[in-house]
Amino acid sequence: MRLLTYNVRSLRDDRAAAARVVRACAPDAVCLQEAPRFPLQRWLLQRFAAECGLRLACGGRAAHGPALLVRAGIPVDEAAAVRFRRTPGLHARGVAVARFGDVDVASVHLGLRPDERQRNAADVLAVLRSRGSGPWVVAGDLNEPPGGPAWAAFAEAGLRDACPEGGPTFPARRPARRIDAVLVSPGLRVARCIVPHDVVDGADLPVATDHLPVLAELDLP
Repeated sequence: MRLLTYNVRSLRDDRAAAARVVRACAPDAVCLQEAPRFPLQRWLLQRFAAECGLRLACGGRAAHGPALLVRAGIPVDEAAAVRFRRTPGLHARGVAVARFGDVDVASVHLGLRPDERQRNAADVLAVLRSRGSGPWVVAGDLNEPPGGPAWAAFAEAGLRDACPEGGPTFPARRPARRIDAVLVSPGLRVARCIVPHDVVDGADLPVATDHLPVLAELDLP
């Protein structure tokens, strides 16, 4: 499976460039963060999926932003959008998750505060555990670099960094921090995981959104 994770900032930037980035990566599935999520915007997410040559599997407004797009012909089971309990004064969060074969793939966008991110990670893991024992893939905007509390929570659950040599992903114009990630269960082989500078037109990356994508090639059972 070619899996892309990409924060598209509600498609407020250059949507055509964002679609070109996705198409150039030729993914089987895309974990989006900050997908259009306000009332009457579902059409925009569906249009973007079509512009990418994909279809919407789940998420968007229903998950407070995370979404999963998939290529035609890819079988998807048990696709779901789950909203987390909202903390007053903080952004609402959720997860979009679907099963590909035996593997649950979750698109996540964690909060801005360390304590919030730790709670979000626990919520994501609770959703995954409710669906079975794995294997799992968690992909998205963790809003913190490796070593933070969310990374630690996922590591304690057995998830490992698929892209330990990956470069910074934020901000897109002058990347300085690696806050976007793909995490995988033990036993899932990672053939390749990169920030796809060598795949995408470099002129599109800084104008499409404020994050760089991460592209993983995974061998699923």
